[in-house]
Order: sequence, then structure tokens, then C-alpha cells
Amino acid sequence: MMYKSIFSIFIAILLISIGCDKTDPVSIQATEESPDQVESKLFKKPHSLVLTVMTRNVYVGTSMEGIMMADDPTEIPVLAMEAFQMLQATNFPERAYSLAREIKMTRPHLIGLQEISLVRTQVPGDAHIDPTPNASDELYDYLEILMQALNDYGLKYQVAGMVENFDVEIPMVVGVENDAPLFGDIRLTDFDVVLARVDVKFANVVEENYQTNLFLKDLGLEVLRGYVALDAKVGHKKFRFVSTHLEAFTGVPELDAFIAKIQMAQAMELVTFLAKEKKPVVMVGDFNSPAPFGDTYKYVVSEGYDDAWDYNLIGCNPDGFTFGHDADLRNKFVDFYERIDYVFTRNPGNESVIPVWAIVVGDEYRNRTPSGLWPSDHGGVVAKMKLPFFDGHFAHNFD
Repeated sequence: MMYKSIFSIFIAILLISIGCDKTDPVSIQATEESPDQVESKLFKKPHSLVLTVMTRNVYVGTSMEGIMMADDPTEIPVLAMEAFQMLQATNFPERAYSLAREIKMTRPHLIGLQEISLVRTQVPGDAHIDPTPNASDELYDYLEILMQALNDYGLKYQVAGMVENFDVEIPMVVGVENDAPLFGDIRLTDFDVVLARVDVKFANVVEENYQTNLFLKDLGLEVLRGYVALDAKVGHKKFRFVSTHLEAFTGVPELDAFIAKIQMAQAMELVTFLAKEKKPVVMVGDFNSPAPFGDTYKYVVSEGYDDAWDYNLIGCNPDGFTFGHDADLRNKFVDFYERIDYVFTRNPGNESVIPVWAIVVGDEYRNRTPSGLWPSDHGGVVAKMKLPFFDGHFAHNFD
């Protein structure tokens, strides 16, 4: 029986690898479909006994690195103005419908979302005097906007858990009055969110910030990161689902050496939190550590977690890169160059190498908005996994 199973998987891989090559010289009838169309069809093939999960960094819509790295604090209001202009130009209300279409195409049971933002303003501002966040004029609520887009597509999802991370308010130049700058404030609050399809039962929700975080001295800001964990039930199978966003690198070697330690500490805290978990674990997120050689990535794998992409039966996109579109989201060509968004699995006491059908979304030209924006600077990862992977019966009240 084992040999038959191995042979079946071998044949499946062979057929899929042939299916992804539209120029296969031994095909009886060559297909005119593009590789991404073939990939989409292969992803849709398994229907029964599968769990589908997604990780999606939706992108706040602007780069904060200039502000974070400012040598002179007096430069911050101008840099903030430029960042705010890009945030408006990257138009999350428009991008939300592209993100919703990805969800409509793949129908995940559970979705881990990163960089869900709440943007508020205040004019005139007072952050140049007191940086305590107090701006209350709501400009964009990314969660509300995305949930409306999902509803418009007839998709029924609910917020299963969310953790508030950093909440920062900084001054920005909004004009000039009597030859002096006029200040307004921009306030950005960051969240990680887990959405559950309405047919998924969940319980035991944990929403936590990490103990170790990046502190920006000049801004007086601790860049909180966190995770959301919950017990989920799909069909009669129960497991622990976790979504996180670890600290990101800046491209400045001196600072990144310090950030690497913070990122590792966050990963260790999360792994420790899950160490005694007896249920199977599905852990998704933006780990900001590139496969296969990133230190944090290697650590997570060394702790017994399988990278689902490594068992992907769809071979159309062997690299599986998930980053990065240009910050303004208007790059003409797909130029992803690293894989930093993951679906990890761990099944204590059982074999955890499982059949997986996985794709990257947000890296095809058809994913762009009507005005030509990519949905995010990241691609999302969607993975289908055979539910027989989740063995055992675990007592828990999901009602």
C-alpha cells in the first residue's frame, strides 16, 4: 500500500510538471494556456478533504524607511508628507478589490493578514510638540474597506482575531502660512488579523505582542509586532492556526544586524508559545527571513516545522518568490526576488510531510487594479492541504 501511495504521488508530480510546460514536445495537443492559467486549474483540482489557508501582507502602501532612518528629526515632517502622498497614491480602497478577488478565486478557510492599517489625521497638528497619538479623523480603515470588498463579492468571512501592534503619530507638512510650515499629523495604527470563513469554527483565541521589539530612539517609538493564534475546526478536524508578522530588515547593514536579533527573538518566542501544543499547527505569516538560508527561517524549520512550499505538487512556480513589487506598486514587470511569506505545518507525533497544492497570488498581470496598481508589494501564499494530515481527536468545545 505504501509503495502504491508513493507511486501515485510520483505520477501526480510528473503530470503536473508536464502540465505546467505549454511547449511540451511530446504532448498530443499543445495547450495555448499561459502557465498561470494552468497553475490556477491545478490548484482548483483537489476539492474534498482539503484545508485551504492564505497568508497575505496587504501593504500599508508607502515606505517608512526614510522616516525611520532620518538623521535629522527636523526632516521628518517633509518625509512624512512624501510618505503620506504615496500612501494615497497606492489607493488601498482600489487595491482591496484585487485582494478580495484573490480570496474569491481561492476560498481559504482561514486567512492571516498583515499590515492591516488604520490611518487617521489631524489638522492643525500637535505631534511636533507632543508625539502622543491623538489624531482621530479617520481616513482609511483597511479592515473595514477589505471586509466591504469581500461582502461586495458575496464572500462570507468574519474577524476571528486581531492584535494591535504599533500606534505612531508624526507631524507632516500640509502647507505654508506666512512663510512658515503648517503642520498636520498622520497617525498609523498597525494590526495583524485572522479572518475565518463562516463555516469554520474557532475558539481559544490569543492575541499577543512580542516581548522583544525594535525601538526607534529618535521617534520615541517601539515598533510592536505580534501574533494571533486560535483553535480551528474544519469538518471534524481540529488544529491550531497562527498568523504573525516578524520585524523587517531595512537594507542598512548596521541596523539590520541588530534587527536580525530582534526577529530571531520574536520567532523563538512564538515557537516557545507553541512548543507544548499537542494539536497539529498551521503557522502562516510574513517572517521577513528569506528561504532557504535566512537565519530565522532555518530556525523555524529546525524546530520541527515543515515549509509547505517544499511539498508543493504544483511545479509551475518552483521559486515561489513573494516579494517585492516597487513601493509605488507601479512596476511594469514582475520582479519578485525572494520568498519571505510562509505556510508552516507541524504535526506532533505524526508524519507531517503532506501533499500540498500551493500558489503565489498577486504576481500575475491580471491581479492588477484598473489603474495599474499591484494589490500589494508582497504576493500572498495560498496552500491546500489534505485533511488526513490532521490525525487524532482532541477534546474542545467549539460551540
